[in-house]
Amino acid sequence: MTLPGEQHLQKIQFYATTAYSCGYLAGKSAQSLIATPHHLIDAKAYGNLIELGFRRSGKFVYRPHCENCNACIPVRLPVAEFMPSRSQRRAWKQHQDMSVTLMELTFSEENFALYSAYQIARHEGNPDDPESAEQYRNFLVQSNVESLMVEFRKDGVLKMVSVVDVVHDGVSAVYTFYDAADHHASYGTYNIIWLLEWCKNLNLPYLYLGYWIKESRKMAYKQKFLPQEGLLDGEWQPIHLNTPLTA
Repeated sequence: MTLPGEQHLQKIQFYATTAYSCGYLAGKSAQSLIATPHHLIDAKAYGNLIELGFRRSGKFVYRPHCENCNACIPVRLPVAEFMPSRSQRRAWKQHQDMSVTLMELTFSEENFALYSAYQIARHEGNPDDPESAEQYRNFLVQSNVESLMVEFRKDGVLKMVSVVDVVHDGVSAVYTFYDAADHHASYGTYNIIWLLEWCKNLNLPYLYLGYWIKESRKMAYKQKFLPQEGLLDGEWQPIHLNTPLTA
């Protein structure tokens, strides 16, 4: 399968997976469109694919390809237009004491321990059957594109890690995990605003947040960042996630 009109991607092939259980909507099945071969998807090709609604998980680049469902809406924030709410400004001020380190993708036991605890606390991970270090490596430490880890520490203690990809027109937030035991913290909100500020410093116009799904509680935080754009009918256009959408 090829995507029409994308001459710069003509060496990349696309195939649809078999159906699998949807990780966001209970009782639904899902399919993905996978871009291959991995070694041809460099930073330039990946930037073009992100504009078409693709995402990355490890070395796999994919987008939803469900026959009877279009609930997944790719969303991005226009950096120059972002207007933080009062609570977002408060979160930004609250965590100004954290130090930030940019680093290449690398495995560390410290990061993996924080990731494992986050999965159990926030995503109903099973403490008796935790994800292995190999699964973590495959998900977040492998990449064929320009990827970085951003570590956030408070008084030397690791509090949050954000894995990001840098493309020609922005930064794509791949995955973020943090110390979920800090119940009064606003790490997730702080992270997005920090990434927006970083985009400004890099003169990049967009922060890509992946997919938003109206019925998914896990995605609800994304609709709080305004204004934003969604990929609808093949075009990026301004949207408001509290109003009905079609794609």
